[in-house]
Formats: sequence, structure tokens, C-alpha cells
Amino acid sequence: MAYDYAPFPYVAPPGLTSPEPRHPVAIVGAGPIGLAMAIDLAQHGIKSVVLDDNNVVSVGSRAICWAKRTLEIFDRLGVGTRMRDKGVTWKVGRLFHGADEVYSFDLLPEDGHKYPAFVNLQQYYVEQYLVERAQALSDHIDLRFLNKVTDHSDHGDHVRLSVETPDGPYQLEAEYYIAAEGAGSPTRKRMELPFKGQTFEEHFLIIDVELPNSPFETEDPERWFWFAPPFHAGQSALLHKQPDNIYRIDLQLGPDTDPKSEATEEKVIPRIKAIIGDMPFRLDWMSVYKFRCAKLDRFVHNRVLFVGDSAHVVSPFGARGGNGGIQDVDNLGWKLAAVLNGAPTTLLDSYDAERRHGSDENILNSARATNFMTPKSKIEALFRNETLRLAAKHPFARKLINSGRLSQPCALADMPLQTGDHPLVGRALIDMPLPDGWLVEAVQGRFCLLTLDAQNWQVPDTIDTYALPATPERAARYGDTGAVLLRPDGHICACFTTPDAAAIQAAYARATGATP
Repeated sequence: MAYDYAPFPYVAPPGLTSPEPRHPVAIVGAGPIGLAMAIDLAQHGIKSVVLDDNNVVSVGSRAICWAKRTLEIFDRLGVGTRMRDKGVTWKVGRLFHGADEVYSFDLLPEDGHKYPAFVNLQQYYVEQYLVERAQALSDHIDLRFLNKVTDHSDHGDHVRLSVETPDGPYQLEAEYYIAAEGAGSPTRKRMELPFKGQTFEEHFLIIDVELPNSPFETEDPERWFWFAPPFHAGQSALLHKQPDNIYRIDLQLGPDTDPKSEATEEKVIPRIKAIIGDMPFRLDWMSVYKFRCAKLDRFVHNRVLFVGDSAHVVSPFGARGGNGGIQDVDNLGWKLAAVLNGAPTTLLDSYDAERRHGSDENILNSARATNFMTPKSKIEALFRNETLRLAAKHPFARKLINSGRLSQPCALADMPLQTGDHPLVGRALIDMPLPDGWLVEAVQGRFCLLTLDAQNWQVPDTIDTYALPATPERAARYGDTGAVLLRPDGHICACFTTPDAAAIQAAYARATGATP
């Protein structure tokens, strides 16, 4: 494989020889979600211990499409620029029916953003960058590889964990326990929590192919999706470029596929040649999968909190899995830090409400995409094919095509922490250039009143202020609003037209859970 899977060192934990002091937070799982969670908490001054039963990054490219909002969150965590510089940036998608292009779309038609619409970067690079960032924050992050959590028990004011290591078992305690172990979450299974949703019977083949001279090379990288391509009759296919001249190819195989026989070079190599023709290539990784769209009824169970795929899973079409998990982290980090510093524990209920809302949105879009891609009857197939035929000439039909509606930041307009009904309330901040950088660099990670006019805005000491310069970008993105109050996760929780210290204080109190 192209990536060097060097193992991370195992260090015998102190709990093997003596009881450890109670940790503020224990995070189980050192994938992108668990590592991002530890970094977020560290930047809020909260210490955590991260426990993982493995000691290498994920094998295979796995999650590769990282959306603009996710990249902005990663920017705050200290790895966004590195991901952008290594990754393949893109914003244009092309959709084909057979050999013919139906239409194309631009996901970020305006300039003036630090990050592109999407960056394609293999999950192993993302995990590597996050591990290195966590190691740089070792005063706050205790990263333990080959530490497998085998049991846990919630004692009301703390959670006790049983851990197995190469040197034997030990126990530790934490005030909060975060399950970030992925779709097969042992924590969820131990607690016997229902994981409700829909299982899709279709099988899909993922292939990572190194192509030194790609037939798909364009001036700017693009996402290509085919319905019934000539090289894969009657099914669908998806193509993304990754770094290191590696291309991700997803091929629909059908519900009756034998995964073991399909994930072999004898089956895969002819499929690759049918796509690229007679040219050199190297098979880097392959996997056959089917998937579910499902979630927990609740993400918060007293002192046990679920994030990422431990809490919700979707199909890979639309890039909503990893991106949704990072939005979980962004939502939970500042709230858990506030609770550990004395805020009401009910603030965590807003994490549950807001991210269940976000997962419902992702599951809805993901299920619709899969149902459109894999019609279950002749009528559904007829509808899809006629939609594709009409879309080539009629824009109205393009809105009906669903090959994976790509990840967008979740809006939280009607959630309990927000104040007022202004159209901006609940939206994630909208980036724009500043004289000395970018808005996402200047205001994320804390409560901040973003002022948009020259009035004398007086705010409590707990809220920073940032005056936006008067530019065309500001007018286009924020209109004539006087000021907006940003939460630490960058969501707008209130808008104001005039300086009103009492109104600002009331909105802040509501956003921090101090008032209902």
C-alpha cells in the first residue's frame, strides 16, 4: 500500500501499578472523531485520556471527502491548513447517464473563503495529523494505544472503566465517558441500546487505484458520478481523486453479491481495466460493504456520551459520516468543557437535541440518495431514468436527482439555545476575507459578538467582540444586521439591530444553559 502504516508506541499506563487520579474525561476510540474530541477539549483547558485497542491508523482510505465546514472546524483544532495543503481540493461535480453528461454543479460558486467546498484526503492522513496534534498537547491529552476498554459502569457522578493492555488489566475512573468507537460501538452494545434505522441490502465495492497517468485528469479535480455507465452496465459508479495519484472508485454490485469473491484481484482487476483501458495502474486497497442508516434514540446517557458513528451511521454517499461526526465534536466540546467548569449539566441535553436533529437530517438525505441510486421496482427505475433524461435539458428535473446530496452544515434555528427568528439564527458562521486573514480564524472557539456597524456595542466580560470591516463580502453574507452572537462552535445564536446590553446578556445566558 502507498501509506506507511508505522505503529504508534505502546506505553504501560500508570494504572497497572497504582490507582490513577480520576480523569475529567475518558474518550474511547482514537479515530478522527475521538482524536478531534480530545483536541477540542484540550483547547478549552480540559484534560482527557484517550484509549484505543489498536496502534496504527485506519487501513485503507475510508472517509476521504471533508466538507468546507468540517475543514473550518479542523482549522480551529490546528490541522485544517495541513489537510488542505496535502489534499485534493474540488468544488465541481459532474453527473452522467450512460456515457452522456447530464449536468454539472458548483458547490462554492463565490470566492472569499479560506477553505474550498471539499478536500479529498485519505482517513489515514487525517488520523496521522490528529495524532501528531494530540501529541503536541500532551499536557492535556493522555493518548494510550493498545488499551482496550472491556467494560464500564456509570456510578452517577463518574464512570469506572476496565481496560486490558499487553501488560495486563487495570481500572480507571472519569467524570465523563465519551464513546467514539465507530459503527460497531462495544459501549453501545454493552448498554444494550437500540440502534434504529434501515439496512440497505445493496453491496458496493471500494477500490483505491494508483494511476500515474489518469484518463480522468482535468484542469481542476472534480467528482464524477455515473448512472449505468458503459463500463459497469445497469449499476452506478463514483470517482474521486485523492493525493498520491490515487483514485477512489465506488461500484454498485447489487444485493446478491458474494463479498468474499468480489474483493479479490481476480474480480477487481478486470473491473479496473474496463474503466481505464490499457494503461499502467496499481491496486492500493479494496473493500466490499453494505450499510445502514440508523441512530440512537439519545446520545447522552447520564455520564456516557456518544459521538460519531457510535451514535449514528449513514451511507457513504453524500460524505455525511465523518463530516457529521466532526460536527458532533464541534457541538459537544465547548458544552462539556462548560459543564466541567460549573455550567448546568442540562447544557448537555442541547448536544443531544441538536445533534440528533443533525443526524436526522443526514439520515434523511442519505436514505433518499440510496433509494434513488438503487430503485427497488420497475416503477422506481422508470421514474429515475425519466428524471435523468429530462435533467439533461430541463433544470427543474435536476433537483430530483440524488446521487448523494453532499454534506452541509446543520442549521439549528429552532433549538433551545437560540434566541429570535432572524434568518441567520442557527446557521454556522459564513467565512469571509479580513485584512489580516479570515473570519474563521478570528472568531471560532469562544462566544463572540460579531459587530457589523459602527455603533457602540457594550457586552459582558464573558463575550469577546470583533468588528467586521465594511466590505462587499460582509454585505453579501450578513446583510444589514447590526451584530450577531456566535457560540464557540461558530453557530449564530442571536442577532441584534441596536446595542442592547440586556438583550445580549439574555441571549448569552440562554446559549450557555443558564436560563431556559
